[in-house]
Amino acid sequence: MRPLGLGWPNVLSIGRILLIPIVVLLIEAGHEEARWLAVLVFVIGALSDLLDGYLARRHSMTTSVGAWLDPLSDKLFVSVPAIALALRAEFPWWAAAVIVIREVAVSLLRWRLDRRGVSMPASRAGKAKTLSQVWAVGLSIAPLAPAFDPLVLAVVIAAVALTVLSGLEYLFTERHRVETR
Repeated sequence: MRPLGLGWPNVLSIGRILLIPIVVLLIEAGHEEARWLAVLVFVIGALSDLLDGYLARRHSMTTSVGAWLDPLSDKLFVSVPAIALALRAEFPWWAAAVIVIREVAVSLLRWRLDRRGVSMPASRAGKAKTLSQVWAVGLSIAPLAPAFDPLVLAVVIAAVALTVLSGLEYLFTERHRVETR
């Protein structure tokens, strides 16, 4: 079944992109209930990433559109709330900068390789990076007591470390690149 001619995995990726302004507006609302609602919307978006990947693989619904739409939606889904939080001084600006720079660099690399007929699927390090970023941003969205600040900072630091490591892996290794032509 291909709703809107796109397939369910691509519809879920588009849905994840459409959730981003809702998360940001809830962050900006500034009260605790809105922040918890932002966490809920963020978790739903993160779970949709798991579901779209499962559907694409399980039902052979992979498409060329999905090959760029899914990673793009993942990158936007983490980067935009991280930037919104950093602008509110609720997420380290250096962490948001590392995340955004890495995502832009890897996206440009993917685009360049795609033009040469080379696919660059997500590596294990890339998947771990995404999971750690989701945790870091999600915990930063949550209106937790100050006692949790050291834990949140530790998760953010781990996410930044995985972001850098996976970015270096994509830039300097060939093992995850697949000829498509």
